[in-house]
Amino acid sequence: MIVKNEVATLPQTLNSVQGVVDEVVVLDTGSTDSTPARAKELGAVVYHFEWCNDFALARNQALQYVQGDWVLVLDADEVLTPEIVPQLRQATQSDRHLVINLIRQEVGASQSPYSLVSRLFRRHPDLYFSRPYHAMVDDSVQVLLQREPHWQVVSLSPVAILHYGYQPKAIAAQDKYTRARLAMEKFLASHPDDPYVCNKLGALYIQTEQFPEGIALLERGLLSNQADAPVLFELHYHLGNAYTRLRELNQAVTHYQAALQQPLLPQLKLGAYNNLGNLLLGAGDLPTAKIVYETTLKIDPNFAVGHYNLGMTLKALGEFESAIATYQQAIRLNPDYAEAYQNLGVVLLKLGKVPESLAAFTKAIALHAPHNPTEAQRLRQGLLDLGFQV
Repeated sequence: MIVKNEVATLPQTLNSVQGVVDEVVVLDTGSTDSTPARAKELGAVVYHFEWCNDFALARNQALQYVQGDWVLVLDADEVLTPEIVPQLRQATQSDRHLVINLIRQEVGASQSPYSLVSRLFRRHPDLYFSRPYHAMVDDSVQVLLQREPHWQVVSLSPVAILHYGYQPKAIAAQDKYTRARLAMEKFLASHPDDPYVCNKLGALYIQTEQFPEGIALLERGLLSNQADAPVLFELHYHLGNAYTRLRELNQAVTHYQAALQQPLLPQLKLGAYNNLGNLLLGAGDLPTAKIVYETTLKIDPNFAVGHYNLGMTLKALGEFESAIATYQQAIRLNPDYAEAYQNLGVVLLKLGKVPESLAAFTKAIALHAPHNPTEAQRLRQGLLDLGFQV
């Protein structure tokens, strides 16, 4: 781990690997709180590093202190899931495995809920981190595989890591976007056609509504002809997002469909399926949207957004009873799902189930009020106009 001022979240990270790992190496990059002391209390060996705006340099320094045969990399906003441990133990028994890619769930992410990360790898003298922001060992892995082709890179499909860093509070607490942009722009200056940095920086530009710059970078990444399947997926996926926000829907559909053609684990395609479904629903192609949303739920039955979107489609198709069941499932998975309560109220009202409808609307208003008071008031006023006091 490399850390800075992580005393609040560090315990849950280190507790998640208790009894799983043989040593914990923590590299502190300038904490002003009690992070180093807390890490020691939790059994870590703590080293110090002067921060220089380069995550790869820091991670490589931490790597120097590792004694074990295998390296598991976690950040302080992540935890290891207990369910994955038996598979980790089994996968590291092979004398041919070099890297074990893990599924990370992005808790609270508004887009793709899963990503594939190369966070478990053999401690090999020729494996090291590169790239100043999205530091990873993948570049050195590719070089080593060309020289020593007997090694294997494998992927485990269950969720291995829960990542809490994309929750709104976490993003607000740290200026992640600015740090990322500066580091990646510096790397891009010396690697102008690198598809990975074109993808990540292009996506960040799209996220901050710099659409011409973002689209140009993503298109440059596609033209490089050097991208592997995961990067190709993301290039098309982020172009789909860009064209969706620009209301150029045909182009958006084309890129989402191209993303879905990539040979990846199904969980990694969930965001593209969901966004494609949203476009189809918006365009009125309800039967196809229904099929797409049902596909997301086959991939992940616990995908609350998928249940909600399927409910919206069923409501538009007039299948009200099925829509109610689907909204209720979304609420079971996410009890704070204001929009699900709101649309549940709409369908219940259409069926004449007034008490149940008003209960759903009341819950929706209460959930909207702290974060979206305008919507809460609009909903309250709409019910008053219908003669209902909530």
